[in-house]
Amino acid sequence: MNDGAPNGADINRIILEASSDALGFAMLVCGRDDTILFASRTMLQYFPVPAEMLLPGTRLRDFLGAVYDTGVRPGTVPENSRRRTNREDWIAEHMALHWRERYENVERSGRTRWVSMRKRRLSSGIGILSITDVSDQRKRDEQLQTDLERVELTEEILDAQPNPICVKDRNLNYIAVNKAFCLIHDLSQEAILGRSAWDLVESDLAERFELSDRRVLETGKPHSEAENIVRADGSDLWVLTRKYRVGMPGRHFVVTCMNDVTDIAGWHHGAQDGSLPASLQINDYSIFAPAQNFYDPFRALNVQQLVEAGSMIETLPARGLRVLLASADRSTEERLVARLRGSGLEACAVRNIDELTAFGMAAESAGLKLDILLLDSDFPDGQHVASAWRNCPVVTVTAEEDAGAVLAEVFRVCAERPHAPPLLQSDWSLSFDAEDVTAVAAPVSHVDVLVAEDNQINQFVFTQILEGLGVSHRIAANGREAVELWHELQPALVLMDVSMPVMNGFDAAVAIRTAEKTKGRRTPIIAVTAHALDIDLQQSKASGMDDHIMKPVSPDMIEAVLRKFMPAKAMRTTG
Repeated sequence: MNDGAPNGADINRIILEASSDALGFAMLVCGRDDTILFASRTMLQYFPVPAEMLLPGTRLRDFLGAVYDTGVRPGTVPENSRRRTNREDWIAEHMALHWRERYENVERSGRTRWVSMRKRRLSSGIGILSITDVSDQRKRDEQLQTDLERVELTEEILDAQPNPICVKDRNLNYIAVNKAFCLIHDLSQEAILGRSAWDLVESDLAERFELSDRRVLETGKPHSEAENIVRADGSDLWVLTRKYRVGMPGRHFVVTCMNDVTDIAGWHHGAQDGSLPASLQINDYSIFAPAQNFYDPFRALNVQQLVEAGSMIETLPARGLRVLLASADRSTEERLVARLRGSGLEACAVRNIDELTAFGMAAESAGLKLDILLLDSDFPDGQHVASAWRNCPVVTVTAEEDAGAVLAEVFRVCAERPHAPPLLQSDWSLSFDAEDVTAVAAPVSHVDVLVAEDNQINQFVFTQILEGLGVSHRIAANGREAVELWHELQPALVLMDVSMPVMNGFDAAVAIRTAEKTKGRRTPIIAVTAHALDIDLQQSKASGMDDHIMKPVSPDMIEAVLRKFMPAKAMRTTG
């Protein structure tokens, strides 16, 4: 420490250093003149200051200033906070703490580390500071607190349910019950928890409950039955009891939920010979008022058919397929034509033989070639139609046939036949005006949104949403095709999947931004990603994208993008 230090000073320093290492903490010792007498090497693990700042004789004020300059300083607010403590105030505050007789606290040091600070000022004036890393303990405490809050919230939710609910462990003892379940037995939760059905009901019922509980535990198959329960107060409770298995292997539980249907159901006994089981029957359907309709046409698609048709879809051009539907049924027309157009095909319909004949003549005179004719099985004189259109593939459909199955069949037929180089889809249009049928060539049409997405299921999701919003769009199956369609269609907005074959979304965005330099206009490009990783978002921004959205996409998400980047269009489609 100085020339007058005792001969045992080095030994004392070695002992202190070894003690710090053995006990897993850092130590700092200051004299009454606020200079450092000893600092363990482990101090550098907490404060990355220059090593000379820990040498004996260094002023405590200088050491604290060096700690402040590193940015890793205990007792300060996180770096992203707007509240700041200036350097001199922070040093003065910690100098004062070092002169307290006793000070203990757990403080944040940097972004992720928590340290336990213990300071003592001895009667001799020597100050001792010990620092211990308690980050792991802090995380465990926070996790424990989170778990406790989650348990309390779960219990509150269960108690708020009007239906009786109980949970049993592997030994079929009750480990959780809500208030509605307690009311049935007129017992408190404490009187039920830890006990089994054998302690609460008659033996024949307990045996029946245990049989179904064991079956659910062993097989994992839900159990359901209608039951009449007599409450402790003598009143009847009509319920539909359902039992489920939850948890991990080796830690399975049985959850029982009794849906109270007393107000809407009556008990109907089965036949006396046992041929018909007892069941709950609704007495009056008129008591049910119309509520939300959660039917999603996309979820109703036969996804397996789409998967089976996947290889055929990949072989089709992204545009250029023209389909005509011949059907006298308006509902069939609306359903099939909407689905075909929503999937990127050009489709229209005729309702009788005269319209079909006029269509054929107009198309022939204009030099247009039809890719496929969908013929309703109930269409008048259908056999004659099929023979007259022998140069065009004819697919027979029925009014009841699923639109997804029809779409898959269209893809299959078009994939199997050799493609002559037809006009592009955007190069032709057909319209019916009363009795007048015209076929005219049209210039390349502008589209509102270009979607770059390689996954076929996600393509259908985008199509469903954009069609529902009334937004014109086109689908590109990879980044290279997206760039080509951008040049051709000049869309108002691009939804760009970042992960695609041939060319990924980042490279496609860079190609578009490079081409824009000569066109004098800028198209908003929105990254579509399955994982909002910082590196993906940074790369999206670096490649020139304007924003990002996460999969799975939803109508609200797409509508928000339209409102932000195409406000006029969004107002027209959602008004």
